Amino acid sequence: MYIDTHSHINFNNFKDDADKVIQNSLSEQTWMIVVGADYKTSKRALDYANKYEKGVYVAVGLHPMHIFSFRAESRDYDFQTRGEEFNYDIYEKLSSFQKVVAIGEIGLDYYHMDIGHDAAHIKETQKKVFWEQLLLARRADLPVIVHCRQAHDDMIEILKEFKKEYRDLISVDKPWGVMHCFSGDEDLAWQYFSLGFIISFTGLITFSQQWDDLIRKLPSNKFMIETDCPFMTPEPHRGQKNEPIYVKYVAKRIAEIKNLSQEKIAEITTKNARKFFNI
Repeated sequence: MYIDTHSHINFNNFKDDADKVIQNSLSEQTWMIVVGADYKTSKRALDYANKYEKGVYVAVGLHPMHIFSFRAESRDYDFQTRGEEFNYDIYEKLSSFQKVVAIGEIGLDYYHMDIGHDAAHIKETQKKVFWEQLLLARRADLPVIVHCRQAHDDMIEILKEFKKEYRDLISVDKPWGVMHCFSGDEDLAWQYFSLGFIISFTGLITFSQQWDDLIRKLPSNKFMIETDCPFMTPEPHRGQKNEPIYVKYVAKRIAEIKNLSQEKIAEITTKNARKFFNI
Protein backbone atom coordinates (compact mmCIF):
# COMPACT_ATOMS: atom_id res chain seq x y z
CA MET A 1 0.00 0.00 0.00
CA TYR A 2 1.08 3.57 -0.74
CA ILE A 3 -0.14 6.98 0.38
CA ASP A 4 0.42 9.86 -2.04
CA THR A 5 0.71 12.64 0.53
CA HIS A 6 0.31 15.51 -1.93
CA SER A 7 -1.93 15.39 -4.99
CA HIS A 8 -3.95 17.99 -6.87
CA ILE A 9 -6.76 15.92 -8.35
CA ASN A 10 -8.86 19.00 -7.58
CA PHE A 11 -7.06 21.10 -10.23
CA ASN A 12 -8.50 21.78 -13.68
CA ASN A 13 -6.00 19.33 -15.21
CA PHE A 14 -8.28 16.56 -13.89
CA LYS A 15 -11.67 18.15 -14.57
CA ASP A 16 -12.56 15.41 -17.08
CA ASP A 17 -11.11 12.34 -15.38
CA ALA A 18 -10.68 12.98 -11.64
CA ASP A 19 -12.95 10.18 -10.44
CA LYS A 20 -11.42 7.71 -12.88
CA VAL A 21 -7.91 8.62 -11.66
CA ILE A 22 -8.99 8.30 -8.02
CA GLN A 23 -10.67 4.93 -8.61
CA ASN A 24 -7.65 3.58 -10.49
CA SER A 25 -5.41 4.58 -7.61
CA LEU A 26 -7.64 3.08 -4.95
CA SER A 27 -7.88 -0.17 -6.94
CA GLU A 28 -4.08 -0.36 -6.80
CA GLN A 29 -4.00 0.23 -3.04
CA THR A 30 -2.81 3.83 -3.37
CA TRP A 31 -4.49 6.34 -1.06
CA MET A 32 -4.09 10.09 -1.43
CA ILE A 33 -4.22 13.48 0.24
CA VAL A 34 -5.92 15.97 -2.10
CA VAL A 35 -4.42 19.38 -1.38
CA GLY A 36 -6.11 22.74 -1.82
CA ALA A 37 -4.42 25.91 -3.08
CA ASP A 38 -7.27 28.36 -2.42
CA TYR A 39 -10.87 28.25 -1.22
CA LYS A 40 -12.27 26.92 -4.50
CA THR A 41 -9.81 24.03 -4.84
CA SER A 42 -9.98 23.27 -1.11
CA LYS A 43 -13.76 22.95 -1.32
CA ARG A 44 -13.47 20.85 -4.49
CA ALA A 45 -11.00 18.53 -2.75
CA LEU A 46 -13.50 18.02 0.05
CA ASP A 47 -16.27 17.30 -2.46
CA TYR A 48 -14.16 14.55 -4.05
CA ALA A 49 -13.14 13.02 -0.73
CA ASN A 50 -16.72 12.83 0.49
CA LYS A 51 -17.54 10.49 -2.40
CA TYR A 52 -15.27 7.79 -0.98
CA GLU A 53 -15.53 5.94 2.31
CA LYS A 54 -11.77 5.76 2.74
CA GLY A 55 -8.55 6.39 0.88
CA VAL A 56 -9.16 10.01 -0.14
CA TYR A 57 -8.37 12.76 2.37
CA VAL A 58 -8.04 16.52 2.21
CA ALA A 59 -5.80 19.45 3.08
CA VAL A 60 -7.30 22.95 2.94
CA GLY A 61 -5.35 26.17 2.67
CA LEU A 62 -4.35 29.26 0.73
CA HIS A 63 -1.15 28.85 -1.30
CA PRO A 64 1.14 31.92 -1.32
CA MET A 65 0.87 32.18 -5.11
CA HIS A 66 -2.89 32.64 -4.85
CA ILE A 67 -2.79 35.65 -2.52
CA PHE A 68 -2.20 37.97 -5.49
CA SER A 69 -3.67 37.92 -8.99
CA PHE A 70 -1.09 37.34 -11.71
CA ARG A 71 -0.11 35.06 -14.61
CA ALA A 72 2.02 32.23 -13.21
CA GLU A 73 4.30 30.63 -15.76
CA SER A 74 7.11 28.08 -15.61
CA ARG A 75 8.21 24.94 -17.43
CA ASP A 76 5.57 22.91 -15.56
CA TYR A 77 2.58 25.26 -15.50
CA ASP A 78 0.84 28.28 -17.00
CA PHE A 79 -2.25 29.62 -15.25
CA GLN A 80 -3.93 32.77 -13.98
CA THR A 81 -4.23 33.14 -10.22
CA ARG A 82 -7.38 34.78 -8.92
CA GLY A 83 -5.95 36.64 -5.96
CA GLU A 84 -7.70 35.70 -2.71
CA GLU A 85 -7.72 37.55 0.59
CA PHE A 86 -7.27 35.06 3.41
CA ASN A 87 -10.43 34.59 5.47
CA TYR A 88 -9.65 32.79 8.73
CA ASP A 89 -13.28 31.96 9.50
CA ILE A 90 -13.93 30.31 6.13
CA TYR A 91 -10.87 28.07 6.35
CA GLU A 92 -11.60 27.30 9.99
CA LYS A 93 -15.02 26.04 8.94
CA LEU A 94 -13.51 23.94 6.13
CA SER A 95 -10.94 22.48 8.52
CA SER A 96 -13.68 21.10 10.78
CA PHE A 97 -14.89 18.50 8.26
CA GLN A 98 -14.00 14.89 9.00
CA LYS A 99 -12.04 14.20 5.81
CA VAL A 100 -9.75 17.22 6.38
CA VAL A 101 -6.45 15.96 7.78
CA ALA A 102 -4.12 18.95 7.29
CA ILE A 103 -3.85 22.66 6.56
CA GLY A 104 -2.11 23.19 3.25
CA GLU A 105 -0.72 23.98 0.89
CA ILE A 106 0.60 27.05 2.69
CA GLY A 107 3.96 28.78 2.89
CA LEU A 108 6.21 31.23 1.08
CA ASP A 109 7.01 31.59 -2.61
CA TYR A 110 9.51 34.24 -3.71
CA TYR A 111 9.97 32.82 -7.21
CA HIS A 112 7.23 34.98 -8.70
CA MET A 113 8.15 38.52 -7.62
CA ASP A 114 7.61 40.50 -10.83
CA ILE A 115 3.81 40.53 -10.73
CA GLY A 116 3.03 44.23 -10.60
CA HIS A 117 3.40 44.58 -6.84
CA ASP A 118 6.23 45.75 -4.61
CA ALA A 119 8.38 42.74 -3.63
CA ALA A 120 8.54 43.80 0.02
CA HIS A 121 4.75 44.01 0.14
CA ILE A 122 4.40 40.56 -1.43
CA LYS A 123 6.78 39.01 1.08
CA GLU A 124 5.19 40.63 4.12
CA THR A 125 1.69 39.65 2.98
CA GLN A 126 2.79 36.06 2.40
CA LYS A 127 4.38 35.93 5.86
CA LYS A 128 1.24 37.28 7.53
CA VAL A 129 -1.06 34.81 5.77
CA PHE A 130 1.32 31.94 6.47
CA TRP A 131 1.43 32.80 10.18
CA GLU A 132 -2.37 32.96 10.39
CA GLN A 133 -2.67 29.53 8.78
CA LEU A 134 -0.05 28.06 11.08
CA LEU A 135 -2.14 29.30 13.98
CA LEU A 136 -5.33 27.89 12.46
CA ALA A 137 -3.63 24.50 12.12
CA ARG A 138 -2.44 24.39 15.72
CA ARG A 139 -5.83 25.45 17.08
CA ALA A 140 -7.47 22.75 14.96
CA ASP A 141 -4.79 20.21 15.96
CA LEU A 142 -3.92 19.56 12.32
CA PRO A 143 -0.46 19.31 10.73
CA VAL A 144 0.64 21.71 8.01
CA ILE A 145 1.76 20.99 4.46
CA VAL A 146 4.30 23.68 3.62
CA HIS A 147 5.42 25.04 0.26
CA CYS A 148 8.70 26.95 0.17
CA ARG A 149 10.36 28.29 -2.97
CA GLN A 150 13.41 30.54 -2.78
CA ALA A 151 12.42 31.55 0.76
CA HIS A 152 14.03 29.11 3.18
CA ASP A 153 15.78 31.73 5.32
CA ASP A 154 12.50 33.48 6.06
CA MET A 155 10.73 30.15 6.45
CA ILE A 156 13.16 28.92 9.11
CA GLU A 157 12.91 32.23 10.97
CA ILE A 158 9.10 32.18 10.98
CA LEU A 159 8.88 28.56 12.13
CA LYS A 160 11.34 29.23 14.95
CA GLU A 161 9.36 32.25 16.09
CA PHE A 162 6.04 30.45 15.83
CA LYS A 163 7.28 27.39 17.70
CA LYS A 164 8.64 29.59 20.48
CA GLU A 165 5.43 31.63 20.82
CA TYR A 166 3.03 28.71 20.58
CA ARG A 167 5.09 25.92 22.10
CA ASP A 168 2.12 24.88 24.26
CA LEU A 169 0.17 24.01 21.09
CA ILE A 170 2.93 21.91 19.52
CA SER A 171 3.24 18.24 20.41
CA VAL A 172 6.66 16.73 20.99
CA ASP A 173 5.35 13.26 20.17
CA LYS A 174 4.76 13.70 16.44
CA PRO A 175 5.77 16.06 13.63
CA TRP A 176 3.51 19.08 13.14
CA GLY A 177 4.52 19.92 9.58
CA VAL A 178 5.99 18.60 6.35
CA MET A 179 8.12 20.44 3.81
CA HIS A 180 6.47 19.25 0.64
CA CYS A 181 8.51 18.60 -2.52
CA PHE A 182 11.71 19.08 -0.53
CA SER A 183 14.50 20.47 -2.70
CA GLY A 184 17.06 21.57 -0.11
CA ASP A 185 20.30 20.02 1.07
CA GLU A 186 21.12 17.86 4.09
CA ASP A 187 21.84 20.82 6.36
CA LEU A 188 18.48 22.40 5.55
CA ALA A 189 16.69 19.11 6.12
CA TRP A 190 18.11 18.83 9.62
CA GLN A 191 17.11 22.40 10.40
CA TYR A 192 13.53 21.44 9.60
CA PHE A 193 13.80 18.21 11.59
CA SER A 194 14.93 20.22 14.62
CA LEU A 195 11.77 22.33 14.33
CA GLY A 196 9.50 19.28 14.44
CA PHE A 197 9.02 18.93 10.69
CA ILE A 198 9.59 16.07 8.27
CA ILE A 199 10.18 16.23 4.50
CA SER A 200 8.55 14.71 1.44
CA PHE A 201 9.91 13.71 -1.96
CA THR A 202 8.38 13.83 -5.44
CA GLY A 203 9.25 12.32 -8.81
CA LEU A 204 12.16 14.79 -9.04
CA ILE A 205 14.36 12.20 -7.36
CA THR A 206 13.76 9.74 -10.22
CA PHE A 207 15.60 11.90 -12.75
CA SER A 208 18.03 13.82 -10.54
CA GLN A 209 20.69 12.44 -8.21
CA GLN A 210 20.87 15.70 -6.23
CA TRP A 211 19.19 14.21 -3.16
CA ASP A 212 20.71 10.72 -3.19
CA ASP A 213 23.13 11.34 -0.33
CA LEU A 214 20.44 12.93 1.81
CA ILE A 215 18.00 10.09 1.15
CA ARG A 216 20.68 7.50 1.91
CA LYS A 217 21.23 9.03 5.38
CA LEU A 218 17.60 9.82 6.24
CA PRO A 219 16.13 8.23 9.38
CA SER A 220 13.11 6.12 8.50
CA ASN A 221 10.67 8.33 10.44
CA LYS A 222 11.61 11.61 8.73
CA PHE A 223 10.15 11.33 5.23
CA MET A 224 7.06 10.69 3.14
CA ILE A 225 6.40 10.34 -0.58
CA GLU A 226 4.15 12.31 -2.93
CA THR A 227 3.42 13.01 -6.56
CA ASP A 228 2.39 16.70 -6.53
CA CYS A 229 0.30 15.62 -9.51
CA PRO A 230 -0.34 16.74 -12.18
CA PHE A 231 3.23 18.09 -11.88
CA MET A 232 6.61 16.44 -11.20
CA THR A 233 5.89 13.26 -13.16
CA PRO A 234 8.48 10.58 -12.33
CA GLU A 235 10.39 8.37 -14.70
CA PRO A 236 9.36 6.33 -16.66
CA HIS A 237 6.32 8.57 -17.36
CA ARG A 238 8.09 11.92 -17.43
CA GLY A 239 6.42 14.29 -19.88
CA GLN A 240 2.95 12.87 -19.20
CA LYS A 241 0.33 14.07 -16.72
CA ASN A 242 1.20 12.81 -13.26
CA GLU A 243 -1.30 11.00 -11.03
CA PRO A 244 -1.29 9.36 -7.57
CA ILE A 245 -0.72 5.85 -8.86
CA TYR A 246 2.77 6.93 -9.95
CA VAL A 247 3.90 7.53 -6.36
CA LYS A 248 5.19 3.95 -6.43
CA TYR A 249 8.05 5.12 -8.65
CA VAL A 250 9.17 7.58 -5.97
CA ALA A 251 9.17 4.73 -3.47
CA LYS A 252 11.08 2.55 -5.94
CA ARG A 253 13.83 5.14 -6.31
CA ILE A 254 14.16 5.63 -2.56
CA ALA A 255 14.39 1.85 -2.14
CA GLU A 256 17.24 1.72 -4.66
CA ILE A 257 19.13 4.53 -2.94
CA LYS A 258 18.70 3.09 0.57
CA ASN A 259 19.30 -0.50 -0.60
CA LEU A 260 15.96 -1.66 0.76
CA SER A 261 13.00 -3.40 -0.87
CA GLN A 262 10.28 -1.30 -2.44
CA GLU A 263 7.82 -3.06 -0.14
CA LYS A 264 9.80 -1.85 2.88
CA ILE A 265 9.72 1.76 1.67
CA ALA A 266 5.98 1.44 1.08
CA GLU A 267 5.60 0.17 4.64
CA ILE A 268 7.76 2.94 6.12
CA THR A 269 6.17 5.82 4.23
CA THR A 270 2.62 4.56 4.78
CA LYS A 271 3.28 4.30 8.51
CA ASN A 272 4.73 7.82 8.55
CA ALA A 273 1.77 9.23 6.61
CA ARG A 274 -0.80 7.52 8.80
CA LYS A 275 0.82 8.97 11.90
CA PHE A 276 1.32 12.42 10.42
CA PHE A 277 -2.25 12.77 9.09
CA ASN A 278 -3.86 10.67 11.83
CA ILE A 279 -5.52 8.29 9.36
